Amino acid sequence: MAIEVYIPKFGQTVEEVTLLQWLAEDGAAIKKGQELLEIETDKTTFFVEAEGSGTLHRGPFEPGVVVPVLTVVATIGAPDEKFVGGMIQGDGDTMTGGQGDTVTSPVPESVTLSPSHPVTVFASPRARRLAAAGHISLAEVTPTGGGGVRVVEKDVQAYLDTAPKATPLAEKLAAEAGINLRTLAGAGPAGKITKEDVEAAIKAATAPDERRKTKDETPPAAVAPSSFVVGPSSDVTERIPLKGVRGIIADRMGTSVHTTARVTLMLEADATEFVAARERIKAKVAEEWGYAPGYNDLLAKIVAAGLRKFPYMNARLAPDAIERLSHVNMGMAVDTERGLLVPVIRDADMKSLRQFGAEFREMVDRARKGRSLPDDITGGTFTITNLGMYDVEAFTPVINLPEAAILGVGKILPKWVFRPESPDKPVLRQMMALSLVFDHRIIDGAPAAKFLQYVKQVVEEPYLLLAA
Repeated sequence: MAIEVYIPKFGQTVEEVTLLQWLAEDGAAIKKGQELLEIETDKTTFFVEAEGSGTLHRGPFEPGVVVPVLTVVATIGAPDEKFVGGMIQGDGDTMTGGQGDTVTSPVPESVTLSPSHPVTVFASPRARRLAAAGHISLAEVTPTGGGGVRVVEKDVQAYLDTAPKATPLAEKLAAEAGINLRTLAGAGPAGKITKEDVEAAIKAATAPDERRKTKDETPPAAVAPSSFVVGPSSDVTERIPLKGVRGIIADRMGTSVHTTARVTLMLEADATEFVAARERIKAKVAEEWGYAPGYNDLLAKIVAAGLRKFPYMNARLAPDAIERLSHVNMGMAVDTERGLLVPVIRDADMKSLRQFGAEFREMVDRARKGRSLPDDITGGTFTITNLGMYDVEAFTPVINLPEAAILGVGKILPKWVFRPESPDKPVLRQMMALSLVFDHRIIDGAPAAKFLQYVKQVVEEPYLLLAA
């Protein structure tokens, strides 16, 4: 029996992926564990491997198409077999995963066969048959199969069971006029829809628009695309589509800027002892640990302790409440060839410096290779972004929603400053700018300042981290 190659489920939020490229030709001999195709979610790229050996029979899915998760995109079997597609699911409908039976429909309804040919409904064969028998549109049915992306038989039955009551004549008139009875309020006994209700709806739908009789509505002149371009189109050297990681960055950063009540607090911390502590730790443990702990590792541990000490900073905004979170999951912004990614170290306050550093480096390596795991880049509660290595002294980062705040870190620079112990004579110290951007809807200025003040204090006196 053929082995199905399907798009795996990536966490709870990913419902579809983009097929980037096939890594094996149709009809090729495949070995178990071989990478077959590269796919992209809104966060990163992944590779789908063969679950067995045999001949690959690819489905009609070309690079660039968008495919729902759990879609069967190829099969592996005997050379003379053909691709039979569908969707993997485990709710008792016709198809099962792995070695289970496959549906006879070659392509699931909701799969986008090409970028210009979108199909919107994804349903099992039994769901389609029941919907056809009941004369209902699958687009109106709420899916529960495949993690909420596919209509199965029980969804259609539930829809039919909740159909509004109507007289036979009302049902006939509505069907002829193409009116959905669910949009009507029945005036008959117990809310039953009558012929008069349908006739009234038909009259309302076909009545002339009185506004057009009294007002000459001239549509506004279309704005030529070139009016948005500074120079002629010939000046454009490259167009980078807003999709994948770039698209999600554009969407989320824009949403953050336009929906949060951002406030920025900036201060300079004397990082002289911080730098010295890092150098001493580096000299002691680099050989044993296999890596040299960096400023980001130390700073993340300081911030994690601060989030535990000031739990109002470790929060997010829900529709009707501010939610304080039990876990401190530290996001660390990383620059990659595909764009900005934020690996998340879970329970950062509970990990040792060695554990944090090792886990962070593994995640960064996967991110820069385009192989981040779903859990690597989700679930953050606070983010640190450091541009000091690019000689940036200070900046205002954008909050990584749904988090409440983000800390920007600038370059450590030697500066002459006045210290309390030498008020009349400047001394040369290593200074570091810290920029805390927070959402004023969640946190007020004074509490946010207390948190930033704590971070500054521990940066200046790192031994205080032992007392956290």
